Amino acid sequence: MANIDTVLIRQLVILVLILFSCINIISKGVQAKEDDHKVTNIGAVIDVTSRTGKEEITAMEIAVQSFNNKLNNHGLSFYVQSHGKDPMLAAAAAEKLIKENNVTVIIGLETWELAAPVAEIGTRARVPVLSFTAPSITLPLSALRWPFLAQMANNDSEQMTCIAAIIRSYGWKKVIAIYEDETYGGDSGKLAVLIEALQDIGSEIEHTLVLPPISSLSNTKEVMQEELMKLLSLESRVFVVLKASSVMTIHLFEEAKNMGFMGRDSAWIITDKITTYLDSFNTSIISSMAGVFGIKTYYTENSSEYESLYGQFKQVFRKKYEDEDNFEPGIYALKAYDAIQIITEAMEGMINTNISSKQLSEKILSSNFTGLSGEIQFERGMLSQNPTSRIVNVVGKKYKELDFWLPSFGFSRSLVNEETEHDGNTAQGLYGQVTWPADLNQVRNPKGWAMPTNARPLIIGVPGRTSFEKFVKVKNESNQNEEPEGYCIDLFKMALEVLGYDLPYKFVPHFSTYDDLVRCVHNKTFDAVVGDITILANRAELVEFTQPYAESGLSLIVPAKSEESAWMFMKPFTWEMWMATGAMLIYTMFIVWFLEHRSNPEFEGTWKTQIGTAMWFTCSSLFFAHRENVRNNFTRIVVTVWLFVSLVLTSSYTASLSSMLTVNKLKVNVTDIEFLKRNNLKVGCDRDSFLRNYLVDVLQFKSENIKTINNQDSYIGEFEKKHIAAAFLELPYEKVFINNYCKKFSATTPTYRFGGLGFMFHKGSPIAMDFSKAILTLSEKGALKELEEKWFAPSPECSTGVTDNRTERLRLHSFWGLYIISGATSTICFFLFIIKIIKDQYRSNTSPRNNSIWSKAIRLARFIYQGQQINFAIDQTRPQLPEIVGRGSPRWKYSSPDAAENHVAASSEAADVEMLYIPGG
Repeated sequence: MANIDTVLIRQLVILVLILFSCINIISKGVQAKEDDHKVTNIGAVIDVTSRTGKEEITAMEIAVQSFNNKLNNHGLSFYVQSHGKDPMLAAAAAEKLIKENNVTVIIGLETWELAAPVAEIGTRARVPVLSFTAPSITLPLSALRWPFLAQMANNDSEQMTCIAAIIRSYGWKKVIAIYEDETYGGDSGKLAVLIEALQDIGSEIEHTLVLPPISSLSNTKEVMQEELMKLLSLESRVFVVLKASSVMTIHLFEEAKNMGFMGRDSAWIITDKITTYLDSFNTSIISSMAGVFGIKTYYTENSSEYESLYGQFKQVFRKKYEDEDNFEPGIYALKAYDAIQIITEAMEGMINTNISSKQLSEKILSSNFTGLSGEIQFERGMLSQNPTSRIVNVVGKKYKELDFWLPSFGFSRSLVNEETEHDGNTAQGLYGQVTWPADLNQVRNPKGWAMPTNARPLIIGVPGRTSFEKFVKVKNESNQNEEPEGYCIDLFKMALEVLGYDLPYKFVPHFSTYDDLVRCVHNKTFDAVVGDITILANRAELVEFTQPYAESGLSLIVPAKSEESAWMFMKPFTWEMWMATGAMLIYTMFIVWFLEHRSNPEFEGTWKTQIGTAMWFTCSSLFFAHRENVRNNFTRIVVTVWLFVSLVLTSSYTASLSSMLTVNKLKVNVTDIEFLKRNNLKVGCDRDSFLRNYLVDVLQFKSENIKTINNQDSYIGEFEKKHIAAAFLELPYEKVFINNYCKKFSATTPTYRFGGLGFMFHKGSPIAMDFSKAILTLSEKGALKELEEKWFAPSPECSTGVTDNRTERLRLHSFWGLYIISGATSTICFFLFIIKIIKDQYRSNTSPRNNSIWSKAIRLARFIYQGQQINFAIDQTRPQLPEIVGRGSPRWKYSSPDAAENHVAASSEAADVEMLYIPGG
């Protein structure tokens, strides 16, 4: 029995030894295998409870599994910590991952408030951090401050530029910004970037609504209603939601719809972060956001990599999160997948070597490939290229994609490179068909303004006391319901018909100054003012003016009396004109005398008689009253041209003189503004206008020399009583005043111009822009002219005449062509006549003569001076011609042919007289 026990014991010992040997061999083999297999630990700090966090976890798990399946000697271990949307918790989670899990890289962090403290932890621990976000404003030293931080995003500059372009394209001038406050305060700089972008397009933020953090609210619905109530008193209906959690977004749009902020004239724009929620919202939530614009980061869905991830993602996500409605990956899932790829590519080639955290960080920042979320290339710690965005529009229970937004280019119908696209659009609006809130069939674009309704009509102030009631007149001051009348009221109603939409309104008279009316619009006592409001620079800073419907300037009104002059008949012609006419008259007289006095008996007689006859003939021809007949053909040509000149001159003179006598000529004693100031004279101006301050501040009049006048008729009394020497009126009022008192007063041309007369609205009001277009339309159609003729028709005594006493005098430059024609004709006829004389002399003279040029000139001059004619006996049939007996003879005599022959014979012996034959015609 003992032997048996001993044998059993020995066998057991051997068995135990063999077993221990096997275990030792197995353990050594496992250890050897473990030594050959390298593992890299990756940590993720995300919100595991949010839809975004769930997508990120799923995408990273798929990426890690895909990497581990490819390599046997290197694997990735994935650890997740939740940040709970608290920066402090995010920092604590990062420290835990580094210390407890010994992670090599940290991924995640959807907001910069979470990323900043984790980046600090990573820098101190020398652990690279890949964040899915970047600050709204690029920090200049961020790369030096956080050398281990890689930001898989860009700043918000391009996104805010896109939002500003949408606002600009629809002409919205005021915007309400909304964002959810962070746990520790702040807005991540998004508001500052939006303000700058809006300033570039001439728009502004009217109000900023800051919502408290959702985590701090116990009754979210009640708080949301209280916050939105603050917006009811504002006019802008363009809302830009910069940032909000998904829960806050749901409550915001549900209450906004219930409170009427999703009306037909409202517009809502959400940023890309909020747009990502649309894929996870159910249909009831999306329906409350109908008509909302969204900015969505564009990514392609046509690549094989995306299709591979898409199938795996849907399968895994559906299995892990059955309570979710949508199982498709979003932009943050793609970023998470790309983050794992960045890490794996950074570690390629270093699997069998130890890599330092600094080297890994440098490898990550030098990544350059096209990922599922877009181009992955870093510059100064963030993506070097701004992503392409897509404008989406919520329609019903889903959303549709509209235009692309290409960085530094603008809206585009298709995804093209900006270098090849030539019709980029940043101002004319989106190309796609937009669906607006509350009205799926809405034709016009929303005004982005709290438009008047029957329950809340447009409160329009009108001047209750005006100096010139033709512009605006309040009939009964005690009856506020009685509608005013006047030119401005009719113009307003005509513009309403052009607008194309209903605009309920109510007139409220205001009995104060025009500057007070401006303040009432600025402080929103009135929604608008309709009246004769002058557009000034300081007023335009407070209110929005329409296009001016009348020009405006400063006119000086002075008393005047009719101008009487004994020399009025001389004024139609200028002195140059009179001199030219007289010279032409004398020249024509000489030519007529020269051509006619040898052959026409009516021009015979003594020198005085001949000159008188020629003068009488020429002057009487001005009135076509001449009786003398002309015989020379050259004379007929000269006289014909002269009669035409006379006809033109007399007709023009008569018309000009008639105009001068018809027009009321006024003579004024006051010449200009300096004359008034130099002589310390008193002047008048309207009581409620800005002119009093203008005269003192700009024109430097003494305050005591300015008298304010209540109404149009009071000016007459002040002038008659000599209380004022002149009055300053704006150009529209001056026209009305002169139209009624053109016989007693004169007005100067305005030398100081203002912006014109227009209507006032609140600053940024789109209604003002619509009225401006309506006024331009009325002006182009001539309706304004007809309205002016209706209200500002001149009085009967002023209706026929123009009060301008500057009737243009007839000047030489208007008639010099006539004088040249007449003078040239007379001169040509004169020389032709001389040539004919010389030619006939050679034909009739057979006796030798001294034919030198000098002798010819002497004979010709002697004939012109003496008018002497000698008939030779060669031709006895010549007609009888008058003879000048001597050089100094004062009279002309007739002689018979015989007497002429004897006289010639006697004269030829003395060789004192040369023979000339003067033809008769």
